[in-house]
Amino acid sequence: MVRPYTITRGRTTPERDDLTLITVLTTVEDEARAALARGSRPGSRGLQPEHRLILERCRHPAAVAEVAAGLDLPVSVTKILLGDLVSHGLLLARAPLAVARAGGGVDLGLLTAVREGLRRL
Repeated sequence: MVRPYTITRGRTTPERDDLTLITVLTTVEDEARAALARGSRPGSRGLQPEHRLILERCRHPAAVAEVAAGLDLPVSVTKILLGDLVSHGLLLARAPLAVARAGGGVDLGLLTAVREGLRRL
């Protein structure tokens, strides 16, 4: 078993404080492919195995909680790793619905139409 502080290189808090359990993450395919091909280096030591697993898992959108469960790591450790990838442009993080709504980015009419369409199915 690898200790969490080893995975995070001794860091105990994430650089970003906007990652919640329901923040949706998606791999930036071109950037991630290039980083993996050339052995790109977030920090000075390159991608760790956990970083690579996250990039693979997030090829399809996934929430922070899903990623943490898939890695079998505490959410706090996962957020640190996610922050690394987001800061290096390898991962996109989308705000949860509540944050998007506060910013005026949610069209409730569209969401209602989608809900009604699904009910008809």
